[in-house]
Amino acid sequence: MRLTVPRGASIAAGLAFIEREAVWVASEWRRVQQRTRWDHGTQVRYRGEIMLIERDRTTVTVGDVRIRCAADDDPRARLEAHWRTEAARELPARCLELAVERGLRPISVRVRNQRSRWGACSGRGAITLNWRLVQMPPDVADYVMLHELAHLRQPNHSRRFWREVESLCPGWRTAERWLKTFGRDLL
Repeated sequence: MRLTVPRGASIAAGLAFIEREAVWVASEWRRVQQRTRWDHGTQVRYRGEIMLIERDRTTVTVGDVRIRCAADDDPRARLEAHWRTEAARELPARCLELAVERGLRPISVRVRNQRSRWGACSGRGAITLNWRLVQMPPDVADYVMLHELAHLRQPNHSRRFWREVESLCPGWRTAERWLKTFGRDLL
């Protein structure tokens, strides 16, 4: 672990911060370690549930997902590839279903490996969704899709936009809280 302090800040102040925030630092360290190394017993989110990875010599299992994985294969890479395939199959269909129910028409819906956002809507009406939505509870993933669909009517984050979100997804605040609480563990 390394402590980096901003230019002009004192090392003593940095060390004092570490002491003062020791519980948070330990928690963040565990979170980062868990994100980088997945193996037998690692906790991961799938469909909003926390599940344990079970691994033997030939397979990796998370919930009802069972994938072949040789001893020298990276279980994280195998699981993420499976979930990306699952997301590409499910998310565009679900987004289009939500759009039709609300009288909206995106020009396309695609799934990508975005590292810093859950979704996007271009000015032309093309929606991209992060494959990691399959790791969220379904109602939170729906909110992300409805948020992007709201941009078809309001291409900004103005008050009008949030009123549009409210009309499309009345429970959006609960979903937004889930994202703020657990979302960064997925990215």
